[in-house]
Amino acid sequence: MLTLIARRLLQAIPTLWVVATVTFVLLRFAPGGPFDDEKKLPPEIKEQIEAHYGLNQPLYQQYYHFFVNLFKGDLGPSYKYPGWDVQEIIAQSFPVSLELGLWALLIALAIGIPIGTIAALKHNKPAETGLMGVAMIGICLPSFVIGPILLMVFSLHLGWFNPLGWSYASDRVLPAVTLGLFYAAYIARLARSGMLDVMQHDYIRTARAKGLKEQTIVMRHALRTALYPVVAYMGPAAAGLISGSFVVETIFFIPGLGPFFVNAALNRDYTMVMGTVLFYATLIIGFNLLVDIIQMWLNPRTRND
Repeated sequence: MLTLIARRLLQAIPTLWVVATVTFVLLRFAPGGPFDDEKKLPPEIKEQIEAHYGLNQPLYQQYYHFFVNLFKGDLGPSYKYPGWDVQEIIAQSFPVSLELGLWALLIALAIGIPIGTIAALKHNKPAETGLMGVAMIGICLPSFVIGPILLMVFSLHLGWFNPLGWSYASDRVLPAVTLGLFYAAYIARLARSGMLDVMQHDYIRTARAKGLKEQTIVMRHALRTALYPVVAYMGPAAAGLISGSFVVETIFFIPGLGPFFVNAALNRDYTMVMGTVLFYATLIIGFNLLVDIIQMWLNPRTRND
């Protein structure tokens, strides 16, 4: 296991380098710049600002200085938030995005696993069709559609939750549900297919022949193996929940990292975009590594892969 972890960490280095290089090149060749506002600055002032941030240097020098500072743990100052470094903005806003993603992940698991498991146990029955139809709705409706619908019903009409903000525990409910429903649908489909496959195995037939209750067979013998596809999906799902919350954070005015990234991309805030892209890329690699470790715990035969 330690060998696998070391190998994955070594593989992450060239991956992050490619991500950083491609992002750097795309940002520099995209039209516009960080100081091309609607109100144009006088040329001499703009030149002084660009010289202050080193943007007047050749691209290869900017590229070199960026990686030198990156190895020192310095992502640089934000061009659009004076007085703030990129790492300070990430440290302040990411915990909100992380909390939202974790709540959404719990909701996705709490909804998806029971629906998929029950649908598999009710195979070829109306209950399976109904449950998987509900799961299909979660796939078809994106978060920017589900979010306003939930706001209209549960906030404006029923008044159960605040429409905006992140101050109270109840403010987590609607954003987490909005973000988690999409992934709950995929988890339900994976749990169903996994359970259908496991219930055909010989050891399940043996357990039934011994007279064990169906509930005991499902919970003790079938569920652990049936959830293996769900665990394999958890890495991309967790990364997607945390890094893909931009729309939800914008809809519900949540002070997470998403709005900073969106505004940085629109305003050509080079350092902010580079910092958030590399941060999320590192996060995705970490989640995938964690899922690999969990898979090896569930299935020791994969340790030699």
